[in-house]
Amino acid sequence: MTTRVATRTITISETFGPTIQGEGALIGKPTVFVRTGGCDYRCDWCDSLYAVLPEHKSEWHAMSTEEVFAEVQRLSGNKPILVTLSGGNPAIQPLEPLIDLGHEHGYTFTIETQGSVAQPWFAKLDYLTLSPKPPSSKQVTRWERLDRCISYARGRAGETGPQTSLKIVVFDEEDYAYARYVASRYPDVPMYLQAGNHTPPHLADEIDIPGILNRMDWLIQRVMQDQWYAATVLTQLHVLLWGNKRGV
Repeated sequence: MTTRVATRTITISETFGPTIQGEGALIGKPTVFVRTGGCDYRCDWCDSLYAVLPEHKSEWHAMSTEEVFAEVQRLSGNKPILVTLSGGNPAIQPLEPLIDLGHEHGYTFTIETQGSVAQPWFAKLDYLTLSPKPPSSKQVTRWERLDRCISYARGRAGETGPQTSLKIVVFDEEDYAYARYVASRYPDVPMYLQAGNHTPPHLADEIDIPGILNRMDWLIQRVMQDQWYAATVLTQLHVLLWGNKRGV
């Protein structure tokens, strides 16, 4: 029997599911979401500001590892499932004990983070999506930090780290050029390109689907023009299905 040392609490914005993963390497995969509160970025087109901005702190909850996992078990009907750790930036939270506890019960874990905070426990994940933010986000990439995230995911010699992938949201040519640079910097890490959703988050039912699909078509043609055949081009499936609604 494992003895657990008390850890500081995890700041939770929301938990929901099961639903499907709507983007990236695990698109379509059934999952329960654990969305943490707090972020070190302020992306111009962020679709989850309720999990980012300090003015939403009153909506967040400080929960122990055991409390968070009990909620995951409740949502999944005690049946092991993929758990998506999201945010905000989940990498700033003490999530290692949750990953360990979940693994003991057969659950698998994926995290999506912008790669601005590197954690040694990335090596314990089953999947890791690093989503550095392109110029349209109006954020600055600290490459040494992203390098460290990649290094931690690979773990020590002899260890098997998570299946790691890169995901770049692309709105325009500048974002596309940024994605090409990221791919050249980490040529051995699979790259997923995602057509950006320009509809403001507060417009839950007025998504500009034609506009998103036009950007998707442009992005596909751009990739084909460059013969960038190693890239995978996706839209946000959950946006096409449910718009900007929360909890799906």
